Amino acid sequence: MSIYDHFRAEEQPFVDQVVEWKELVNNRFIHKLTDFLDPRQQQIVTSVIGQDPDVRFSFFGGTGNAERKRAFLHPVYIEPTIEDYQLAAFQVHYPHKFIQLAHRDLLGAMMGLGLKRGKFGDIYIKEEKIQMVVASEISSYIEVNLQNVGRASIRLEDIALSKLLIPKEEWVEKTVAASSFRLDVILSEIYQLSRSKIAPFIENKRVKVNWKTVEQPAFQLQNGDYLSVRGLGRSKVMAIQGKTKKDKWRISVGLLK
Repeated sequence: MSIYDHFRAEEQPFVDQVVEWKELVNNRFIHKLTDFLDPRQQQIVTSVIGQDPDVRFSFFGGTGNAERKRAFLHPVYIEPTIEDYQLAAFQVHYPHKFIQLAHRDLLGAMMGLGLKRGKFGDIYIKEEKIQMVVASEISSYIEVNLQNVGRASIRLEDIALSKLLIPKEEWVEKTVAASSFRLDVILSEIYQLSRSKIAPFIENKRVKVNWKTVEQPAFQLQNGDYLSVRGLGRSKVMAIQGKTKKDKWRISVGLLK
């Protein structure tokens, strides 16, 4: 059985990259620090490297509950420290009495600087307070160049990782019964909407699977997939429990409160 049998075709380039990182550490006895990885990419790293006796890995994104994290791959004799992940954090000061900023505003502004998504991690927003985590190698560039977000003028304050807001994620688990693993079928069951009402979300590019936009209603979901529907929330496929007496798939899903 090939290693690719465990992953979707579109994930194979990233699988190849992880294999390359693993061989680099194994053959040259050096460490490898990656860009920020989303949870699905972290799952792939874990699966590919697994229990390799010569290569160790760990993830960190600034807080224990961070979603996007950098991976640190290293020989067995190295003990990673927080400094090895090379993270920097900023607090965003802006005229919050006159304007509101959303996650997508910060994301768009940083992408507008020509930065890859992998160079910055989570963006934390709690009431008027906004913080973000970035790779330390681009922190100076961001500090100098990120002066506006949308119509708001901003100022960045360099803060310690210990000052970051601790995100609280609570997943509510429930079991649904679905006739297939089609994207529109599963979303219909999760959000208790008809497939005709789910269809516009998919057609209008408001649905993401594992942080990538999916426009095909017939896209086949798998165990462990993360789902995001703009306007409805986030969910994930937690476990496939088998068939019901009516020949439907019993699936455990989680909804983010």
